[in-house]
Amino acid sequence: MRHQAIVALMATSLLTNCTVGPNYQRPVVQVPQTFHAPEPLPVAQAASLADLKWWQVFRDEELQALIKTALEQNYDLRQAVTRVEAAQANLGVTRSDQFPQSSASGDVNVTRLSRNGAFPLPPVIVPSQNRNWGQAQLNLLSFEVDIWGRLRRATEAARANLLGAEENRKAVITTLVSNVATEYFTLREFDAQLEIARQTLATRQESLNLTLSRRNYGVATQLDVRQAEQLVDTANVTISNLEQQIEETENQVTLLLGEDPAGIARKAGFDEALLPPEVPAGLPSSLLERRPDIRAAEQIVIAANADIGVAKAAYFPRLSLSGLLGGQSTQLSSLFNGPNSAWSFVPQLSQPMFTAGRLRSDVRLAVAERDSAIVQYQKTVQTAFTEVSNALIAHQRSQEARAEQEALVAVLADRKRLAYMRYQGGVDTQLTALDADRDLLQAELDLRQVKLNELLSVVYLYKALGGGWQN
Repeated sequence: MRHQAIVALMATSLLTNCTVGPNYQRPVVQVPQTFHAPEPLPVAQAASLADLKWWQVFRDEELQALIKTALEQNYDLRQAVTRVEAAQANLGVTRSDQFPQSSASGDVNVTRLSRNGAFPLPPVIVPSQNRNWGQAQLNLLSFEVDIWGRLRRATEAARANLLGAEENRKAVITTLVSNVATEYFTLREFDAQLEIARQTLATRQESLNLTLSRRNYGVATQLDVRQAEQLVDTANVTISNLEQQIEETENQVTLLLGEDPAGIARKAGFDEALLPPEVPAGLPSSLLERRPDIRAAEQIVIAANADIGVAKAAYFPRLSLSGLLGGQSTQLSSLFNGPNSAWSFVPQLSQPMFTAGRLRSDVRLAVAERDSAIVQYQKTVQTAFTEVSNALIAHQRSQEARAEQEALVAVLADRKRLAYMRYQGGVDTQLTALDADRDLLQAELDLRQVKLNELLSVVYLYKALGGGWQN
């Protein structure tokens, strides 16, 4: 008998090592040798900007404080954390099905019988009117033998969903860090544009006062005054628009921080040189391992692949084992004595016979969902390469545009100086000077926008390379 039990256990162990369904293999994707950029990048470029922690990239202390607050309070990140916790709980629930389950129950039934009923009974037959009936049982075993790996495949899928939720949490962190940095740099550039507009307003107000004085002496006309007033009003409108953009950007920052709309305290100066001077992209192949959204998409493929095994296992018999140990007695004191014990052992085997094609359709559905997840994974990879390439192009082109725009601002500033000198000397008209003033203001505002684009290109490249989620 002992040898038969050992043989049965060995057979069960061998059967439970069988797992139906395909084993996971990473989908094949085309990985370029280098990222597409305006200037060819070196092929052997092991270092990457994304290898740096976010506080090593964004070294502005005020920005670091904002990012830390956002990582603690942002609603999207908090929601992502709850999704990870839910996936952990789901894995625990799914994994528990692989192990035996046990439970205990007991009850006591107390009744009183009447001697003088429809058929009165003498005391000899019914010596006591009270009847006590006790029962206790322990469900020692409730277990499905995972012969075909259905439960293990389900656990594999649940584990992949957990890892995917964790990768999604990292993706939320990457996006959050990028968004806070984007809004902060935008706010800083609006501050710089506002300062330019205010300085221009002061200059134009002085020009208007000079024009009024010249008109009083008969040198300037009323048309000259109106043109000077137009420039002052235009500067005031520009200031109002910039103040609106600043306040709206501050509200966007507080939303990312998980706070009520309010102003953002910041110092007067901002050092644009705090960002890394060089932004290496690194090896394209490392992007597959670094970007959280790619890793999350791969976990979806793993889960869908495991679901195929769950669907295929439904074709085969399911073996369930259940055991019971307990006692029954009319006396509670002897409930657990040997003669009152009760036990049972019930193996159960079930096999689907006719399902009208449901099982086959379930397998086809699982395969289609796996194939769809593979397509989405490949698209995610290609999108990542495109985003990195776009960020590299934007960074280089914005640097070139900044150099050209700085030269243009210098030319227009000298043009404005010469135009006003000629106007004050009576050599040229005021219209020429006013045109030079308008062109200079627009060029200076455009220069700040170009500088903002250069700052944001670093942020976008850092995000596209998969940086920012590291602790």
